[in-house]
Amino acid sequence: MTKIVLITGASRGLGKNMALHLADQGRDIILTYNSNQQEAESVVKAIEAMGRKAIALQLNVRKSESFTDFSNEVKQQLQTHWQRDHFDYLINNAGTGIYKTFVETTEADFDQMSDEHIKGPFFLIQKLLPLIKDGGRILNVSSGLTRLAYPGFVAYAIMKAAVELLTLYLAKELGERQISVNTIAPGAIETDFSGGLVRDNKAVNDQIAQLTALGRVGIPDDIGGAVAAILSNEANWINAQRIEVSGGQGI
Repeated sequence: MTKIVLITGASRGLGKNMALHLADQGRDIILTYNSNQQEAESVVKAIEAMGRKAIALQLNVRKSESFTDFSNEVKQQLQTHWQRDHFDYLINNAGTGIYKTFVETTEADFDQMSDEHIKGPFFLIQKLLPLIKDGGRILNVSSGLTRLAYPGFVAYAIMKAAVELLTLYLAKELGERQISVNTIAPGAIETDFSGGLVRDNKAVNDQIAQLTALGRVGIPDDIGGAVAAILSNEANWINAQRIEVSGGQGI
């Protein structure tokens, strides 16, 4: 039976790339978007052109009060499009970054990072658990910034550190349902994250490339391909792991 993957924040960037790689692997996709429905529908069409099923649902991960309604919508869409009551894999990818030093970070900045990267995933997983198939998988997205400290990312990085600890606890508590839980931690990637800091700032790009064993920064395909490998049928035994995909950054 075809496996269904729900990916948050998959209308663009790394989430989009993950969706396309997984569809190429034969998965069907439920993707979420925050505000740009047109971008999301273009991803759906690209997946359908590959011969897979896909739908796009609106979700703001900062609004945990909406998660019950979202879960009910997922349940309805599963029955409508797949005649099933469960999906197989959940990827918690949605979220933005804030590039500010510790001194510059405001309480509002801190709350935004917390809502997007730890409170949101925590309670979204909780609401979606009844819809995740026994033997399924959860993949949380962290960051190489939990291992290497770069000034300006403190609020973002400490939330991602919490995501990594959440992964360990979930792997332990969900083991009785044979649900594995892992974290993928991308290194610096050329996307629009943090205003395209790595992609568009040549000085930053060159600096990180010099600190990376493979001599370059990452591109979205590096992460999408890694996610497809982690969620492949052959990787069932990987559990409770932080898997960094950074090309050997900072070693």
